[in-house]
Amino acid sequence: MVSPRSGSDRSAILYRLMVKEHLPDYFSVADPAGLRREYPLGDDFMARFAGMGRDELRAIQEGRFRRCLERAWATPFYRRLWGEAGLEPGDVQSLEHLERLPVFSKSDLMKSVEANPPFGDYHAHRDEGPQSGPAGLVMQTTSGTTGAPQPIFFGPRSRELQALMVARAWLLQGLKAGDVVHSSYAHGMVNAGHFVREAALHYTRALLLSAGAGNETPSVSQVGNMARFGATVLVGFADYLRKLADTARGRGLEPGRNIRVRMISTHLGLMPREELAAAWAAESVYDWYGVGDTGLIATEGPDLDGMHVMEDAHFLEILAPESQRPAPDGEAGELVCTCLYKDDAYPIIRFNTRDMSARLAGSNALGLPFARIAGFLGRSDNMVKFKGINFYPEAAAAVLVELEEYAGDYVCVRDGERLHVEIEVSDPRLPDLADRIGALIRERLGVRVPVKLREPGSLGEITGSESRQKPRRLVTR
Repeated sequence: MVSPRSGSDRSAILYRLMVKEHLPDYFSVADPAGLRREYPLGDDFMARFAGMGRDELRAIQEGRFRRCLERAWATPFYRRLWGEAGLEPGDVQSLEHLERLPVFSKSDLMKSVEANPPFGDYHAHRDEGPQSGPAGLVMQTTSGTTGAPQPIFFGPRSRELQALMVARAWLLQGLKAGDVVHSSYAHGMVNAGHFVREAALHYTRALLLSAGAGNETPSVSQVGNMARFGATVLVGFADYLRKLADTARGRGLEPGRNIRVRMISTHLGLMPREELAAAWAAESVYDWYGVGDTGLIATEGPDLDGMHVMEDAHFLEILAPESQRPAPDGEAGELVCTCLYKDDAYPIIRFNTRDMSARLAGSNALGLPFARIAGFLGRSDNMVKFKGINFYPEAAAAVLVELEEYAGDYVCVRDGERLHVEIEVSDPRLPDLADRIGALIRERLGVRVPVKLREPGSLGEITGSESRQKPRRLVTR
């Protein structure tokens, strides 16, 4: 009887196969030095792009788009999507005619997974042995909290470029060599914690404290580590970072004295910048935007004048939700992204994120040729039509943080045609507090919605504020 090979035996056989067949390894395919030349960061980023004209930028975009288009036509998902729209290879050859290609969203990707389990047919994967698919293929998934998780694949180049773009944003915002960066992005199969770690490790000279979400490293341990190891920069989602500030004070660790944070790079959503800065006594707070499939799309810089779209890596459209036509400058629409750097494992062309933002008009103080957006303004698929008013649950955050009694968590509950908001407060028994909050929401958001007060910590299981990257702000009962 032949005994099964040990793990070390199998690894040795695979290594010999790679050498024999001259299969490239991850870093030889990724070529980080080459990526830095193509997609500069730090001082090289400003030297390359400050003062560049739109025509020169467009030429860069067109060359990268053609490579992505070629890769997409080799992918069954796009051949089917575009074929059903009556398109053939060659019908679209430039960004000028991009709108001829149909838009798709996550629901289309999940249909692909259902029809072609377990990975779908929108990217390459290794199901036929070590020689199929790009070398160094990386797989992550979405969280799967609302259904089956969506697989997300990266080739070495797209994986490294996703990390590089995050490092580019941090350096533009003022990250320095020797900074101690505390990250509360989750790990596991979801993507954020991993590519943030890779950004710090591969493209900066900062030290990363990779704490993860609250269910990986408890909040009390996170703030203890910040104080112990001297965190100077915080990265993560604003809702959780705000809660961590309260946790720190509850443990006798005063931000600004025991934990000296000078910079926060986060996803503010609709939270006021001043609220998070005051909570941590931080010198500066910067916002950036991206999703798991695309990586970082846009970031604030030192000018704090909107988010600069990284247009050497993305072509971004803002489309009116109903007409799917370009929204005028200043008007909110859905962000539809074409990734110009994803020409290996998983091409992304006209992906509707369902996130809302608006394009900002005019030039910027940094002299960059890139378009700017207002940042995250809500989700089109989270919008609630209530008493004739379009209500975005995420918008309540900017109102609630003004209240001294607010304890850091809330959720909008939809029950048929009815809607109410449940809010954690320091003392739900305080007289007239619910009426006062309801009046403030009506004044600021234009909608009259019933308010129910909850004890601190009581909504965590519903919102996932300790475990999810983005807490749930709308549930249906």
